[in-house]
Amino acid sequence: MEINRANLRALFTGYNTVFQQAFDGAPSDWERVAMPVPSTTSQEVYPWLGQTTRFREWIGDRVIQNLTSHDFTIKNKPFENTVGVDRDAIEDDTYGVYKPVIAQMGMDSKQHPDELVFGLLKQGREKRCYDQQYFFDTDHPVLQADGTVGSVSNFQAGDKPTWYLLDMTRVVKPIILQQRKPYHFVAMDQDTDEHVFSAKTYRYGVDARCNVGFALWQLAYASKAELNEANYQAAREAMTSMKGDNGRPLGIRPSLLVVPPMYEGVGRKLLNADANNYGATNVWKGSAELLATPWLA
Repeated sequence: MEINRANLRALFTGYNTVFQQAFDGAPSDWERVAMPVPSTTSQEVYPWLGQTTRFREWIGDRVIQNLTSHDFTIKNKPFENTVGVDRDAIEDDTYGVYKPVIAQMGMDSKQHPDELVFGLLKQGREKRCYDQQYFFDTDHPVLQADGTVGSVSNFQAGDKPTWYLLDMTRVVKPIILQQRKPYHFVAMDQDTDEHVFSAKTYRYGVDARCNVGFALWQLAYASKAELNEANYQAAREAMTSMKGDNGRPLGIRPSLLVVPPMYEGVGRKLLNADANNYGATNVWKGSAELLATPWLA
C-alpha cells in the first residue's frame, strides 16, 4: 500500500470497524451488579448515600426530615490501551495481521468495566464506603429507634472462597460505575508524529476516564463460609431482616447470587434444582438469579 493520507484514513476506518464490532459483541457482566452514573468533572460527590426517609401519616403540617449527609467522593481515573503497527507492514500490505490485536482491544474495552467492578467487589473487606466502614463489615453504625447507635453486619466469616448475595431490585445498586469519558479509539499516524518519524511505527489506542465506588452496603452481603443451603439461608435472613435508621425495615430483597467459577455448579443446584442434596424439595429454587463470573476467580 502506498502510504498517503487517504490510505491511512481508510486503514483507520477499517481498524475502527474491527474495534467496534468486537466491542459490541463482547460479553460483559458489570451491569448486573453496578449502576452507571455519568460524570461531568474530575470527581463526583455522592451526598445522598446513607440518607434515610420514611412516610408518616400526614397530620398537621409536613415534617421536614433531617437527613444524614455524607461527602463520599469518587475521583475519575484515566485508562489507556495502545498498540503499534510497523510502517513496513502497511507498505507490504500485511497490516491485516494486526486485526486480531485491534479486535482484542475492542473486547478489552467492553470488559474493562467488568475488571473494575468485580475487582472492587473482591476488595469489599479492604475498602471503605460512605459510612467510613469497610463495605463488607460486621459493625456498620445504624441509628436505633431509641436514639442509640447499633451495629449491623453484612459479612459472614469463614475460610472458603467468597460468594455474594445482592439486592438488584432497586434503582440504586451496590456499586457505582462512574463514567466521565467513554472508550474512544484513536490513531497517531501522521508523518510528523515523533514515533512515526523515529521508530516508523503507527500507534492505535483506546482511552477512557472512569472509576468505580461502593454505593449502599445494605444491598450486598458477602460470605466466606461454604456455599450451602444453611449458609445461603443465613445470608438471606440477615439481609431481609435489616433495618435502617430509627428501626425502619429496609425491605431488602436478595435477588442475585454472585459466585466465583468454582461455585457455579453448587450455585446452579442451589437455585435451579428441584431437590436438595438429601432428596427433599429444594425450597430455595428460583429464590435468586445466579451469576458465575471469571472476574472473581
